[in-house]
Parts: sequence; structure tokens; C-alpha cells
Amino acid sequence: MASAGLEKELDCSICRTLYTDPVTLRCGHNFCRVCIDQVLITQDESGVYCCPECREELQERPALKRNITLCNVVENVRSNQDGKVRCTYCVDSPVPAVRSCLHCEASLCDNHLKDHSEGPEHVLLTEPSASLKNRKCSVHTELLKYYCTEDAACVCVSCCLTGKHSGHKLESLDEAFGKKKETLRKVLQKLITNRGKTERKLQNLEESWRGAQDKASREATRVTDLFIDIRRRVDDLEKRVLSEISRREEQASLSLSDGIQKLEIKKDELSRKIRHIKELCNRTDPLTVLQDPDTGDLCDPAEEGGDEDLGGHDEDVGGHGGGWAAEVITHITHKLSDLVRGVNVTFYVQDPADILLDVNTAHNSLLISDDLKTATWTEVWQSRPPTAQRFHDYEQVVSSRRFTSGRHYWDVEINRSGEWSVGMCYPSIDRRGRHSYIGDNIKSWGLCGGRMYYNQYSVIHERNEMQLRHQISTGRVRICLDYEAGQMSFYELCDPIRHLHTFTAVFTEPLHAALCVCEGSIKILGEQMKDPITIEE
Repeated sequence: MASAGLEKELDCSICRTLYTDPVTLRCGHNFCRVCIDQVLITQDESGVYCCPECREELQERPALKRNITLCNVVENVRSNQDGKVRCTYCVDSPVPAVRSCLHCEASLCDNHLKDHSEGPEHVLLTEPSASLKNRKCSVHTELLKYYCTEDAACVCVSCCLTGKHSGHKLESLDEAFGKKKETLRKVLQKLITNRGKTERKLQNLEESWRGAQDKASREATRVTDLFIDIRRRVDDLEKRVLSEISRREEQASLSLSDGIQKLEIKKDELSRKIRHIKELCNRTDPLTVLQDPDTGDLCDPAEEGGDEDLGGHDEDVGGHGGGWAAEVITHITHKLSDLVRGVNVTFYVQDPADILLDVNTAHNSLLISDDLKTATWTEVWQSRPPTAQRFHDYEQVVSSRRFTSGRHYWDVEINRSGEWSVGMCYPSIDRRGRHSYIGDNIKSWGLCGGRMYYNQYSVIHERNEMQLRHQISTGRVRICLDYEAGQMSFYELCDPIRHLHTFTAVFTEPLHAALCVCEGSIKILGEQMKDPITIEE
């Protein structure tokens, strides 16, 4: 435990409290870093710097060097105090103090309190305090009894009468203390309320996170089971096809073996006849040749057709086998296609964007709802003040929110009575002229529809328009953005959701949602779908 004399040496001469992060000047005097910084700031205007203790002048602002040894001593003193105030006069052994005297600037234990003077100037605190100097004015060394509301400072009587606080609005310490406590109670209540809201938001996010994990786990299990079933079906199909191939091969073998046997018999018969005819051709006796009994059936039409029958049978075997192989391949292809079509494609979008329309960009033929979610075409000219951001030639409006990263989506519901367009654009898109229409430039991407499109969709970018094969069925569209991947996709919100088109680009500017309404209205849906999306390709 440091003695009272040592503790006094550890007090900063500016703030009169125990050093905090002490630094040393060239002259050797120590100060709190914050205290000496404030003094040097006040001396910056004159350009002459001096030590507050010895008044040694310096031509340049001194560098502040941390006094490591003094820092360690101060820390040891702080740790030994343990938050308890010790008696100033009990030097030999530390004794807890019970009261503190503002006049003496000392804390007293029970024994020293008995011998303490009871004069009116000796003001005893109900509880001991380790910061008695803070209770006196640093200028007049008088007790602080009032609070200056203009300077937010505790002041003494002399400060009120002749000091710099003369003429200021003053309050007693108790009055100011009561007001400060009331303010702190309100702040505390507000902080408690905010903490409660934060805890609820945290709880909701944690529940959403757990829900997302559960959904992902269930989806992974579903996909795993689905592919296990696909592999099982493919294995079963392979076994059935191989079995059928074996059966057909066996049937073909038997049929071909029978055909080979018949042809061999026919070959032998033909060889015999050839030999016999050769013999007849070598004979010179006409009667022998004409009366030969085996030559009567050589020109029999039925016999001549025998080769054709055998050849036809052989051709039928080969043809039947080739046609069946083609049927098997087609059958396998159809089976695999059916299995693949059974797999639902799913994806997750991290952020359902909250889109609000920017009235300052809206064409004067568009009526923007109070909640900034709906744009309606109107014949009543809105007469909004002209701005550089307002669209002049097309009934368009963009969102106030912009996207510079991440994955987002937003949904719209379209009144399909007229022509419309939805998409995204750069903030640098033209606001006047032919090229200010969504998609008619390199700075915007759009999905168009309406009567003039015969209830079909069309996508457009850089004036290149492509009509899609899908017809409009619901009037609800989703726009998805993956900024880093450079992808902007359009979907129709039917069941299942239908992918319409995906643009691919390298985005070089922030992106804003963009709408065009030539008739009817477009509403940005407030309730976003947060579940996995099943896509029909």
C-alpha cells in the first residue's frame, strides 16, 4: 500500500488525480497524456510551448514519451486500492476510512475522526471519497456548490460572483443532480427498450438462421433420397434391359441356328443337283438326257422360291434385331428424361429487397402511392418540379435504393391492361430522348409485356429485343440480381415458378429497380417469398 505522500506524488498537477497514461516532457515533469495534450493545443496559436510545472519554454511542440516506469507504479497503486478509500493519516498500515473532510482534503478512519476539528469550514462527507480534489474549484480552491447549466460545469461561489460563470444560469448541486438522474433514468429506460428490441431481433434472426439450416438440411436429404431413387431406378432399368437383351439374343440364336441348318440342307441338295446336271451335260445320248427322272422339277417355280423364303427369314431376323435395339435406346432415353424431370431445381436468395420508388425520378404521367410501392399511369398531369433525375419522355420511375453487391430479389404485380416494362438500370441512364427507355441502351435491362406484345414476354437490352415463348398467365414477376456473378434473372410467379430469361453482364455501376407503366399500374409486393423456389425450366 502506497503512503499518502507517495500517492500525492502520483497525482497529475493539471487534473490533480492519479496519473492516467503518464508521459514525460524534456524537462522531466510528468502529466496525463490527455491533460498535457489539451494544454499544448491551447498553446498552438502562439507557437510557444512551455511546461505547466516549470514554465520552461520550447520553440517546437514537444514529443510526448510514455513513462513506462511511472505507468507500472500507478497501476500497482490502483490495484492495491481495491476500490476502498484508506485513511490518509494511517501511514504505517492501511486502515479503511469512514469519512472524508473536504477542507482538509483527507480521509479519516474512526480513530482519526475523533480527533478531527469540528469547525464550520470542515465539511465531512457521509462516505469516504478518493477524489476530494475534484470536489473543489481548480481556480479558487473552494467547494463546488453550484452547477452552471450554460457551461455544464460544477462551480464554486467565487466562480458565480466574480469568475467566468458570473451572470450564467445556476442551479444547486442537488437540483442539477435530480435533473441529471431523471435524464439518466429516461436514457436508461430507452436503452433497456432498445436492448429488448435488439434481443428480439437477435432471437428472430437466430430462429431464421436455424430455420434456414433446417430447410437446407431437409432439402439436402430430399435431394439425396431423390438421387438414390434415381440410381436405384437406373440400376433396375439396366438389369431389365440387359435381361431383355439376353432373352432376345437367345431367341435370335435359336432362329438363326434353325435357318443355318435349313440352308445347309438346301446347299447339299443344290450341290447334288449341280453334279447330276454336269453329268447329264457331258452325256452324248439324247434319250438318256431327256428321259432322266431327276430333271423334271429343276424349273419348278415353288422350288425357285425356296431360296427367297430362306433369304427372307434371314433378313427378318436381322431386321427385327436392329429395330428392337433402336427401341431399347429410345426407351432408356425416355426413362432418364422422366427421372431428370422429376428433380426440382431449387435456389435461395439471401436478401428480399425492400424497394421504394423515388418520386423525384417519376414521370409526371405516373401517380406514386403514399407508401412508394405502386406506380399508376394517369391522364392527370402531376406537375412535379423539373429535376435532372426525372424521366421526361417515358412513363418511368426508378427506386431510391441502389445495389452495389450481393444477391437480392423483388416482386411486382402488374395490371396488364397496357404496355409495361420492369427491370434494372444504372443511375447514369438518360432521362430524355429515345434511348432513355428501359432496355434501349447499354445501361438498363428490361422485361416487357402488355397488349402490344399479345400477352407474351419480351426481354430487351442495348436495343436488342427478344420475344419469349411464354405467355403471361399471372401478372406477377420476380426480378433476381446476383451482382458479383453479373446475372439478372426474370421469373413468372406461377406454380411452379417459371424461369423466363437471364441476362449476363459485368456490372460497373450501382443498380436501381426500374418500372415503366404506359397504362394500368405496377405494384411492388410487400410480402416477399422467403421459401426455396421450385423452378420449371
